[in-house]
Amino acid sequence: MNIIAEIKGVKYFPKNTSKLIQITFEKFDINECPPSCIVKDSQFNFSISKWVSPKRTRSYPYARVYNTLGFSKRITVIPIVKDEGKNGDRDFIQWDTVSLMSLLDVYVIFAYYEKAQPNPQRKDKITKQLFNNAYVKSKIIEISKYHSSALHWNLKEVDETLPFLIEKVKNAYTKISRELNVSLHGLEGLERFKNSFLEGAENFKKFSRGKAKEAQMRESLTVQPKEALSTLTKATITIKNYLGGLYYFTTDEIKIEKEKIFLIEDKHTRSNILPSIGDVKDGLLKMILYCNLESVFVNGKEFVPLPILKLTSSKMLGAVSSESSEKEIGYFCKTNELNKQQVKVISQLFEEGKENGFVVKLERA
Repeated sequence: MNIIAEIKGVKYFPKNTSKLIQITFEKFDINECPPSCIVKDSQFNFSISKWVSPKRTRSYPYARVYNTLGFSKRITVIPIVKDEGKNGDRDFIQWDTVSLMSLLDVYVIFAYYEKAQPNPQRKDKITKQLFNNAYVKSKIIEISKYHSSALHWNLKEVDETLPFLIEKVKNAYTKISRELNVSLHGLEGLERFKNSFLEGAENFKKFSRGKAKEAQMRESLTVQPKEALSTLTKATITIKNYLGGLYYFTTDEIKIEKEKIFLIEDKHTRSNILPSIGDVKDGLLKMILYCNLESVFVNGKEFVPLPILKLTSSKMLGAVSSESSEKEIGYFCKTNELNKQQVKVISQLFEEGKENGFVVKLERA
């Protein structure tokens, strides 16, 4: 099943953002800072998140971005390419990642790695890659003087900066390969990637959408080990926004009742009562999209979308949701012997769901 939907704008009130530490711009180093933080100077005050890979399924980048959404001006730093060596992965940034950040009003700094260490356990693989910090800081200063929207900044960077950065990536990885005596992936792939967007964002979109759609189809046919679904029903969902971005996602579960379609995002844990906070926030970023869907169609028929964030555990006893009474919630917390922090997490999640129009469910897998 493929769901087709549109987003015309985003309205959302995050309630579970982490408290971010503040770092002065003078002392800021992208390689040493936390996944999300605040960077301050006499002239600006930004919330910043960083990705360790351009691939969206690694290291909870959505959770990192989510933590910055409570601030008026937010930046995310994403490597345009990450080559882990001939015996490792090589990932490229996708247009739809950029488009999603634009939709969330997040300024993107395209960054590149310039240093690394050989992997001690595997030949022709590298680890502990480091960004060029001076370049990232120069872009922060540029953004501080930039007076247009994140959308305009991101499109400008795609057109003007990405081709130039690919040359820096090629030079940096060639140097790393030579100095560490490690074989990396061939430069031809970088050149093909560069050529895919040299003529502007349209070609870049076309190249990336193909990759994203392939990943979407693979995901729709696979049940991940960490997922514990009450049904095995999956569906692809293609979301179009006013920027021209197409997002190819896979819902973990769907359910249709008359004119309603339930879009269910599942987060599961086998070892704890609640999934990790990174998992939960990754799910919340999906809720931001699902809560703002309009014109939702399946096979030409329109439905009313009802987003659900479902948290499951093999150790959880009973079930509760954001629609439950205070008495039921209290009984659930007592039965599962939840500590104060866990009760607080559940309370804030329920509050965020009610504020933004989605349901949070907790139940045994």
